[in-house]
Amino acid sequence: MNIFRFYPLFLLLLLSSCNLFSADEEKEVHKIYPSATNVDEHSYANISKINTVHLSLELDVNFKNKSIYGVARHQMHNTGVDTAIFDIKGLDIQKVTLGKKDFEINTDFVIGKEDSILGAPLSVKIQDTTKLINIYYKTTELSDAIDWLDPNMTQGKKHPFLYTQGQAILTRTWIPTQDTPSNRITYSADVTVPKELMPLMSAENPVAKNDSGSYHFEMKQAIPVYLIALTVGNFEYRRLGKDCGVYAEPELIRQAAWEFNDLRKMIVAAESIYGKYQWGQYDVVMLPYSFPFGGMENPRLTFANPTLIAGDRSLVSVIAHELAHSWSGNLVTNASWDDFWLNEGFTVYFEQRIMEKLYGKDVSDMLAIIEFQELVAEIAEMNKSEYPNDSFLKIDLAGRNPDDEMTTIPYVKGAFFLKTLEELAGRETFDLFMKFYFKKFQFKTVTTEEFIAFLDAHLLKPNKLKFNTNEWIYERGIPKNCVRVESERLNNAEKMAKDLVAGKDIFTIRKKNKKVKLKREDLTTQEWMAFIRALPRDLPNEKMELVDKKLKFKTWSNSEVATEWYILGIESNYKDIQAPLDRFLNKVGRRKYLLPLYKSLAKNPQDLLWAQEVYLRARPNYHAISKSTVDEILGYKSIIKE
Repeated sequence: MNIFRFYPLFLLLLLSSCNLFSADEEKEVHKIYPSATNVDEHSYANISKINTVHLSLELDVNFKNKSIYGVARHQMHNTGVDTAIFDIKGLDIQKVTLGKKDFEINTDFVIGKEDSILGAPLSVKIQDTTKLINIYYKTTELSDAIDWLDPNMTQGKKHPFLYTQGQAILTRTWIPTQDTPSNRITYSADVTVPKELMPLMSAENPVAKNDSGSYHFEMKQAIPVYLIALTVGNFEYRRLGKDCGVYAEPELIRQAAWEFNDLRKMIVAAESIYGKYQWGQYDVVMLPYSFPFGGMENPRLTFANPTLIAGDRSLVSVIAHELAHSWSGNLVTNASWDDFWLNEGFTVYFEQRIMEKLYGKDVSDMLAIIEFQELVAEIAEMNKSEYPNDSFLKIDLAGRNPDDEMTTIPYVKGAFFLKTLEELAGRETFDLFMKFYFKKFQFKTVTTEEFIAFLDAHLLKPNKLKFNTNEWIYERGIPKNCVRVESERLNNAEKMAKDLVAGKDIFTIRKKNKKVKLKREDLTTQEWMAFIRALPRDLPNEKMELVDKKLKFKTWSNSEVATEWYILGIESNYKDIQAPLDRFLNKVGRRKYLLPLYKSLAKNPQDLLWAQEVYLRARPNYHAISKSTVDEILGYKSIIKE
């Protein structure tokens, strides 16, 4: 049993903080056990008794000392309690007041013991009628949500850059808040930045800089706080349609606008499947390479990694994924991080539907198969691990970092759960069910159990369908009734790999009854990935050299294919990949690539030593989310001790 789940405030009398309650008042604090009635074990907040309904932020972004000086003004719904509890981690809390701005009264607060995962509870003394709580604070070097980038890590090399990444529980590291997805709020913000830069948020955004450096933002629809996001940089904006566009540094804006030219078509395709896009504007902002994910679905403003700019629009499925989150995740949200699959499984399924609508079923099927291969491989690893039950769709994350759940399970197993349901019910019936689901729970949070009840009541029972729901959600692995997806194009790519091993010439192909040289653009990203995955893990160096000579995989800007090629090179002891791999690891901070690459390097003692040396140089270029995972893979603490 996790003590933080039920008794997070028992330690308060023993703790040092500022503006302490009196001894008698602290006894009253002990009567509050917020998590006992809270569905989210990753938050101390007592939202069942008092919860934020609107947050007004005042933020001064200081690049000189890499700090944000902030005031978080919480408008609360108070059921009549005398203590409000917030989540904080890595924040310097300077003072707390009650009441309207300019008529504020100081109040006392207690900061509880710091937990390495959850941070600490910030308990604020209030009246049972209090509705306005103002928290004055400063971020610190321990504010892990924020990535402060020096100019040399940007495209332009002239200006600094900042972005935040709040999912899953890092918003508490840059805003004192009730950091649980089960509480949705509206927010506004007044942000001051250097005049040569422009801030953007998950809200209504400017499209050009002003002369003052001061900007106002509004998010009028209620969102979970992990979706509050900020980035500051030297941005330009290109409109791509009546309600969509892209932001990027001037050096990247042309490439970004070209790569995402189909953005408006994606919105139309998504709306044709599951109903109207409800967030007004949909923009994408290109962040630096250190961003730990391919994309982040912050409402109205998707954060995107420049690895998506492959120059051939081959990786736009990530944008389709983030757009799909505008329905699954942003519109209907997992109530706790144990229910994460409700966000991601639905989104991967919807992403594939969007890709099918725009580019055809064969493209969608190839995406699904490549991801299913990754799912099978990860489940095999999990079965040997400390947490074999992590292949449940709903897992118990008590005492663990919710980032541990960012595996293929919630994403791909969740998507195949829905694909299997679709096959059982028929697409037309299933789509009616999904539309009703998004309508019924829009701007609300949902638990897995609530979804199961909804599924039974509105799809299975009315259509007299039998389905092994509990096996999918509460048991390990992939059920036997999982839908099977086939692709002739991927089969041909795998055959080409076998032909290469057999010594056949795969680099001369027939097109329109003529023999021509095979080019990289002749196959899609997924076909090349299937080709590489089908090659033996001990491919002779001369074969690796031949492929590199003909196709130049090791220097390709397509990070998906390059990563697969690097992994094969590591496992085949192909040393020619070391120099480009070194450059790649020092440039790209995306977890999807870093984890399999460093894991492959860690298997061999000689490769591990090389990886550790590379990591010591590359680590400052990574976000805290990536650092924490790679630290564990490579034994970072033991490296620095040496």
